[in-house]
Amino acid sequence: MDLTLKIWRQASAGAKGQFVNYQVKNISAEASFLEMLDILNEELVMKGNEEPVAFDHDCREGICGACSLYINGRPHGPDRGITTCQMHMRNFKDGETIVIEPWRAKPFPVIKDLMVDRTAFDEIIQAGGYVSVRTGGTLPDANALPIPKAASDEAMDAASCIGCGACVAACKNASAMLFVSAKVSQLALLPQGKLEARERVQNMVKKMDELGFGNCTNTYACEAECPKEISVTHIARMNREYLSAKITAPQK
Repeated sequence: MDLTLKIWRQASAGAKGQFVNYQVKNISAEASFLEMLDILNEELVMKGNEEPVAFDHDCREGICGACSLYINGRPHGPDRGITTCQMHMRNFKDGETIVIEPWRAKPFPVIKDLMVDRTAFDEIIQAGGYVSVRTGGTLPDANALPIPKAASDEAMDAASCIGCGACVAACKNASAMLFVSAKVSQLALLPQGKLEARERVQNMVKKMDELGFGNCTNTYACEAECPKEISVTHIARMNREYLSAKITAPQK
């Protein structure tokens, strides 16, 4: 198929960006979206008069979330439950114009072209997305701590979040509530996370607000565009955890 690509080009965070049109020809319907961008970049390198388009990628297996792109007005493109690297060109038609942008959110500043800095998510995790464990002595057996299957299954669903930022990109408020709630919920459901539960939810929510993410207004766009289809019910659990932590916090 022959396609027109309308790609956001921006030399650096402080530079002024703009859309630039490119033509790619004879693209296989079985090629992945990132393979198509590789073909474009090979052509730009061969011509030598323009830098290749910068975009993030790593595993190309839908695991790491690095390949985050805004494609035709949707995070990760027109398909559901997949990341950009899992999408194939059969989702598009011959002669179509495809608009490709980076995430648009203040906490995710553009580094170059289609690459954004998602350090904000790392800072939220550092604020409380962990548990304290003893590393000395003999490790306990894996089945020494009984956990109800329903709780373990739901915790695993929350843990499937890859931190790609599609929830932020899809939200009109640039809210990170789905990401934060998935990390809070994952640990809140397990006994290992109970010890620091009160401090965790307060610290992570506080850091989220400090970094400039918006609040949730229940439009469910985050759930609709999440490549791992994480449920907004985790946001409800996080709100309950937060309220409980505030009520039971020691009076100063």
